[in-house]
Amino acid sequence: MPYPSPPRSLSGPRRRTLLASVAGAALLVGCSSGSEDSDGGSSGSPSLAERARARAARDSAGLVERYDAVLATHPALAVLAGPLRAETVRHVEAFGGGTSGPSGASSTTSEAPKDASGSPSPSSSPPAAVPANEQDALADLAAAERALADRRAKALLDLPGELARLLASVAAAGAAHAYLLTEGAK
Repeated sequence: MPYPSPPRSLSGPRRRTLLASVAGAALLVGCSSGSEDSDGGSSGSPSLAERARARAARDSAGLVERYDAVLATHPALAVLAGPLRAETVRHVEAFGGGTSGPSGASSTTSEAPKDASGSPSPSSSPPAAVPANEQDALADLAAAERALADRRAKALLDLPGELARLLASVAAAGAAHAYLLTEGAK
């Protein structure tokens, strides 16, 4: 009677282990690659990190303005959108943006903000008209939160460690805001 062959055991790591290791290494390198030179340059112009931080503050301030417009048009949404607006104000402050007045809008929004390339940033345009329907207003806020979270997720790859972590955290919060607003619109 022949003996059955032993089960074939793979030598070396499995494919999933390799993929997880590569993804983890890429994440670690992406988050810490700029820690040695967070300046981006010392030619007297603002560094990449400073420009990214200023843009993030302006973008969050623009989002606060959208929340303000929606809450002014639909005060009944304050229960859902009010805490999310307050969190967005904290995002402005985390990126170094100041507050002025009761609305909490950033002091940098008084001038037309420009991104690193010198063109106006998307948040510099005036907030779109608020829909008359509460569900549509929430859907618009959710779309704005989602778009900003996506832009931030893409931008964090080029930033130094600590700022990349902050931007990733705020992008995740924005994605959560979009989810809550979408669920609130149902």
